[in-house]
Amino acid sequence: MRFIKLLLLSGIVFGTLIFLISLLFPSTAIVERSGVIDAPMSTVYSHINDLSTWPSWNPWAAPDVAQKIEFSSPAVGKGAYYIWSGVHNEHPVSGKVTISKSEDGKELVYNLDFSSMKPMTGTFEIKPSADGNATAIQWRVETKLGMLPWWKLRGFLADKLTGPQLETGLTKLKNICEKK
Repeated sequence: MRFIKLLLLSGIVFGTLIFLISLLFPSTAIVERSGVIDAPMSTVYSHINDLSTWPSWNPWAAPDVAQKIEFSSPAVGKGAYYIWSGVHNEHPVSGKVTISKSEDGKELVYNLDFSSMKPMTGTFEIKPSADGNATAIQWRVETKLGMLPWWKLRGFLADKLTGPQLETGLTKLKNICEKK
């Protein structure tokens, strides 16, 4: 009986210690990637502002993840959305992307609700490149993690988990825009 009490007390102390340490961790995870696309800003913006083009370049709209996609009508600009569902690694997944802000030729902000994950806010900022002959683009994804220790610890992995997906998406977008 004494061993069980000691084990229970140790578990409570360890859990409390982990929670208190997690209070020192940030409650927001931010992942950013940027690049330069050798195409006019209008071409790049038209691809990020039109959700119907996202399956060709966005990793979360790719056919291997989103087997079923329903787009709003119209699928362009503020208020446009798409709902997707599918199976990834033998688990059902679903989500919704909604454009919350669309500044022509400057910025696009969207909200991503993804099953079993915290909601994310994504931002695309575009501007002329330094030489003025191309488009500089920055893709930023921000996740509010809350106060639970396991979500905050996952925030430390956000760059390793999400960063490569953003890089892949920007590379595909670059290839599509530069072909036009």
